[in-house]
Amino acid sequence: MEYVLGVVVVVVGLLVSIALHEIGHLVPAKRFGVRVSQYMVGFGPTLWSRTRGETEYGLKAIPLGGYVRLIGMFPPEEVLAGHGAPAGAGTERAAGTGSPTAEVLARSRRTGRLAEIARAARAASAEEIRPGEDHRAFYRLSAPRKVVVMLGGPVMNLLLAVVLVLVAFVGIGLPGAPTTTVGVVGQCVPTVGAAECAPDAPPTPAAEAGLRPGDRIVSYGGAATETWADVQAAIRATPGATVPMVVERSGELVTLAVRPVLADRPVVGDDGAWVVDDAGEPVTEPTPFVGLTPTAAIERRPVGEALAFTGAAVAGTAAVIVTLPVQLVEITRVLLTGGERDATGVLGPVGVGRIAGEVAAESSGPAQTAVTLLLLLASLNVALFVFNLLPLLPLDGGHVVGAVWEGARRQVARLRGRPRPAPADVARMMPVAYGVFLVLIAMGVLLLVADVVRPVRLL
Repeated sequence: MEYVLGVVVVVVGLLVSIALHEIGHLVPAKRFGVRVSQYMVGFGPTLWSRTRGETEYGLKAIPLGGYVRLIGMFPPEEVLAGHGAPAGAGTERAAGTGSPTAEVLARSRRTGRLAEIARAARAASAEEIRPGEDHRAFYRLSAPRKVVVMLGGPVMNLLLAVVLVLVAFVGIGLPGAPTTTVGVVGQCVPTVGAAECAPDAPPTPAAEAGLRPGDRIVSYGGAATETWADVQAAIRATPGATVPMVVERSGELVTLAVRPVLADRPVVGDDGAWVVDDAGEPVTEPTPFVGLTPTAAIERRPVGEALAFTGAAVAGTAAVIVTLPVQLVEITRVLLTGGERDATGVLGPVGVGRIAGEVAAESSGPAQTAVTLLLLLASLNVALFVFNLLPLLPLDGGHVVGAVWEGARRQVARLRGRPRPAPADVARMMPVAYGVFLVLIAMGVLLLVADVVRPVRLL
């Protein structure tokens, strides 16, 4: 049940994140007078939609993205040629009117599949402009306003990530010092370096004694245990002897008989990390072992620490995206040859859902579960923020680059006393956009297969 709950929380959280991303585009576009014909969460067949005013709001079948349809995304051929507004678009005239430039004439003579794709994109964009509404087309906006509209979506994801981290750090708190309350009861005495217990491994003393998660250790061997350090000291003082352990369980005191065993356990240094030898193997020593893990006290953190965590997450996500091609090659190699995936690498939606389910199922308490899921959703929003800033169409960053280029050309023309240039011909990048779209589909399929066949397991 907890596993399913974790998956549902992430799926709903992803949908909300996508919806807010698109609202980040919708609100400033409407504020600047652009007509928005559609607001959709998801892709594929429409499951539900309703029209409010001039905008259709809806939910589609594939919840892996969303979009808002802004009319007039690309300037028509007539505007690029300096002939003014397209036919049927009203009496407004485009900036930079006059005779066609040599560049525009050369563009009009271009042939080939790539040029045809750009012309088709301009034509489709022009068809969306209703008579008398050319002034409401997106391409009519100033360059700064275009940047605001296109950055609205990613910035919304960044703000949502900050809010989620603040709720986790400041509102709930993060695990801090260990307490005397039992979090996890080990089922067998593990071998150092082994991820799972061997079939013939003996049960832990804690499991044999009947210790349960949630028990609070009151005393051990007759000595009161007020801190986790007290519990550790008491266990080390009674190796090999059966001693009474008093725990508080559901408001009642229960006495258990525990017999610690000597087991080879890693030596822990002053920095909290395992001490390793020259070969990189952990150094071990016989240690009294019971087989329990305590819960940690929940401690609220300052706002500055939460903001620093978010900043580090943005930088880390950017580093992952920079190495994305290398990671995809490595994932392909793991799929073909076997092995373990990098737990810090890129995940698909299925992998994120699996991690969320495992976190919810194995968590030692509701507070820890909530914090972990909140931070997982925050990381998803950070990924949406960083990924959408890539300077490639159809991503938001591609449109931002087009707007910045347009603004720079206009500023240069103004400083040189030249006529105002026509809007940037972003439609020329549509062949690249289709290529990027195909790459994203291929990447999604690869991650889907990898998340199913070679899943990343953190627990």
